[in-house]
Amino acid sequence: VTLLLAAAVCTHGREQVKDSNGNPVKRGAKYFIQPAKSNGGGLVPAAINILPFCPLGITQTLLPYQPGLPVSFGYEPVIIGTDYIYTSTTINIEFRSEIWPVCNELSKLWAVDVSSSAAKEPAIIIGGERTAPNSLFKIEEATGAHTYKLTTSSGTVGTIPGPWLGAPQLIATNDDAKTLFVKFVKVDDDATKATTSTSRVEKLGLRMFPFY
Repeated sequence: VTLLLAAAVCTHGREQVKDSNGNPVKRGAKYFIQPAKSNGGGLVPAAINILPFCPLGITQTLLPYQPGLPVSFGYEPVIIGTDYIYTSTTINIEFRSEIWPVCNELSKLWAVDVSSSAAKEPAIIIGGERTAPNSLFKIEEATGAHTYKLTTSSGTVGTIPGPWLGAPQLIATNDDAKTLFVKFVKVDDDATKATTSTSRVEKLGLRMFPFY
């Protein structure tokens, strides 16, 4: 009862995050994060520096038929008693893939670059630590049906033209004009089954991996 009460307190007054079909987003399930309004595809890992090559950043693929690479959401700290993700609640975001050809020494968790060499608008990178402040995100409601934005302690997640043919690269910014509005598309488990250990969808998403 105490644990359930704690969960109720943590999520009181907050809305369930909904996927693109209007269904609640579930903790641990796989979703594509895709721009709400764009001619391109979903979000994928990509190099943002020549040297050092790692950590990778996150870029929107320019190819509209590529859904991106699946992610899952989890609470940090863990909230017991709910299977769903709520707005304005601290979460981790993690890429989910069997193929990860580079930077294997780092995690697949999203984070804000807080290194000494970080830009004024720091990049969103891969390689976070679950409890680190720069690895904590929140999902906030935005204008439009099932449309959201991601926020961090360093600012709102937005985009700037990146090094890969100008493909939008994710950053943390305080410039509202750069805000990235997104939708969450549930990964169809049947569509991602394959005879090998890697799904067709993951292979499509990972084509944006440098040198892959």
